[in-house]
Amino acid sequence: MEKTEISDKAVDALYQRLNREAEEGGYHLNPDVSFTKDLVRSLLINEKRYGYWACPCRLASGVKEDDLDIICPCDYRDADVVEYGSCYCALYVSTEILEGKKVAGSIPERRLPEQERKRLKEEASKPKTRGAAQPVSLPVWRCKVCGYLCARDGPPEICPVCKAKKDRFEKFIDVGAAFSVPLPVWRCKVCGYLCARNEPPEICPICKAKKDRFEKFM
Repeated sequence: MEKTEISDKAVDALYQRLNREAEEGGYHLNPDVSFTKDLVRSLLINEKRYGYWACPCRLASGVKEDDLDIICPCDYRDADVVEYGSCYCALYVSTEILEGKKVAGSIPERRLPEQERKRLKEEASKPKTRGAAQPVSLPVWRCKVCGYLCARDGPPEICPVCKAKKDRFEKFIDVGAAFSVPLPVWRCKVCGYLCARNEPPEICPICKAKKDRFEKFM
């Protein structure tokens, strides 16, 4: 078996970075520091092995394009945290778990089988008529305090901009509504952040996911 040495210094540095970025974006790392650092070490091992932070609890293919959805933070993190209190590998947890009000349990795999993922990817890649009204595939939520918008199944626990809680969000656009927009609207597949510009940003300003984790939303 391949042996990859990762220094404690490197683990500590990445742990501090992830913890800072999580709190800034309204997320929380697992409060079990030893457990969390083991996961961080696995991320660094996968980075050396594959060139990217493949989820330590899933089997990566080694082909980045096929593994984009499971690069940490994965596309399934937010849905798992909302429904179960933690992400699949328990690196990120809800406020209830952080405060000891809830205990994390087992989480079913949300990732679709390979063939289904390929089919959906092909559907998404089909060209759309520029300027034509496009139906919204996910509800868009608006923070009533600061106006922040995100497209996801449910609102985030905390607004990453103004730190307002989940109950301060309202459904701004419902699924199926059709819009014609002058610029493409891009959605971060990790956190749901929306922006209207010709190309997606290099890095998501909310969760720090890279440009290749964005999809055209409208």
